[in-house]
Amino acid sequence: MLERIALHQTRLRTPGLGLDAKGVALGAKGLVLLPSIDRLVALLAVYTQEHSLEDLMPSLEIQLVRSKLGTREMTLSFAAESSDRMDRMAETARLTGGFTFTGTNRHFVQYRDAAAPFGYDTSQLLATDAALSLYHDRFTQAYEFERLIELRALLLRLMPHADPSTYTTPGTRYLVAEPGLGPALIHYLVRSRVEGEVAVGEWPPASAFDEGPIRRTIVRVPDLPERMRPLMQSTPGIVTFFPVGPGVAVEAGYRHPVQLRACPVFDPKGLVLLRGRDEEPWLLPQMPQMGDLRVFARIELRTENAAGGTTAQAQAVRKPESVRVPLRVTPSTAPWRGVTASWIKDDEIPLLRRLAYALPRETVQRTQIAVTRRGAFLRAPLGIEAIPLGTFFVEIHPNLYIPAGYDVTPAVAPEVLYRALGAPTSQVLFVTPNEAALAIEASAFVPLELALIEAKPWDPLVADTIEAALSEAPIDLRVEPLGAFPMSGVESPSAPPTQPDLGTPQPVEEE
Repeated sequence: MLERIALHQTRLRTPGLGLDAKGVALGAKGLVLLPSIDRLVALLAVYTQEHSLEDLMPSLEIQLVRSKLGTREMTLSFAAESSDRMDRMAETARLTGGFTFTGTNRHFVQYRDAAAPFGYDTSQLLATDAALSLYHDRFTQAYEFERLIELRALLLRLMPHADPSTYTTPGTRYLVAEPGLGPALIHYLVRSRVEGEVAVGEWPPASAFDEGPIRRTIVRVPDLPERMRPLMQSTPGIVTFFPVGPGVAVEAGYRHPVQLRACPVFDPKGLVLLRGRDEEPWLLPQMPQMGDLRVFARIELRTENAAGGTTAQAQAVRKPESVRVPLRVTPSTAPWRGVTASWIKDDEIPLLRRLAYALPRETVQRTQIAVTRRGAFLRAPLGIEAIPLGTFFVEIHPNLYIPAGYDVTPAVAPEVLYRALGAPTSQVLFVTPNEAALAIEASAFVPLELALIEAKPWDPLVADTIEAALSEAPIDLRVEPLGAFPMSGVESPSAPPTQPDLGTPQPVEEE
């Protein structure tokens, strides 16, 4: 009863089925039919390994359906939205033994596969009032909805699998102690200098014979030391949990079949503790008030002395001796890194003038220079190695330089050293190898290209020909009509000059 949809086909028989931008047949919903609940769990487990259910949660529904033959199967429906989402779900369903359909209301046809890249359409609809009609190339079946299954309830009913590798999982731990063990556990953690928070949770009594609620101590430890993990796992009455998502944790030594971090169905303000060994989970709708572990440490008071006082009072007070030591600059074997400044003394400046003719343009543009009475100081944020002159310096702090290949002792932080030198922020400090500090105003540094060119004097020159041309009166040209007699006012030119009479040429006698 199915037909393959051809390219550019526009007429479809299935109600609510249309074509997306890629030409793929797509309805408003997607549906996966699974034969049993274990296949449904497998589908959720495989899908949540790489994808999250957060975008599917607003439209996700899990139904237990029943066919006319009385067989019960599982359906998982969601908003289709795009063929990309349907392709991901179809691949997962194919792996876990499910069938993928698409439709809008009651009629769903098989989603596309390798045999039909653009999908399928039904040639004839079932004449039935069933709540769900599925059309596949292998079968055509009608189903009735029997019961809605909530995803949160399903995840809580699933039993965690034994997995000893979770004992060594790093991160936060929840330690839940039975009544009577809480104070001892808190004292042990405080004495071992373990940081954490503690709270007391209340659960309903296990039976009618219990007088009141069951109170258990909950300790949240950001990082439980590795040496304590075997003790916490083997002590009766103490259960260790590790969080697997917002508001949910699984007992150490077990693993939930589904990636709960990809299933946002638990309230982050509460806490769900999933236990192994076929035991019911512990639910806390609201996380109780938590306090620092150190607050619950044992308090000890000093005994009063014979005089009745509790403290000894000092008779005199004096200023302590200073512990300051002089600053020293010592050679270091560490490789040079971040060499961005140099100090060129007076006797090396003539060499810098010669070297300026060989420096590339980029080096000249990015270098700054400050000329002082102690020599010239160069700075280049990208490296000063292109100018191999003077003493190189490394910038260890903004506006603080030390010689390259040296270390400052005592080994204090660069911020502390800069603050100890006491220079204002407008000055640049250079600590020299002889343990002296030189301060230069930051405004004294100018681009090297402005300081290199030595301009020669020039004389103003004015061309005489230009002045003479400017002094002549401009020519006034006018265009007038010629009239009827254009040549009436023109005088005849004078007669051309006569040629002198050279006489008749005489014959030349030959000798």
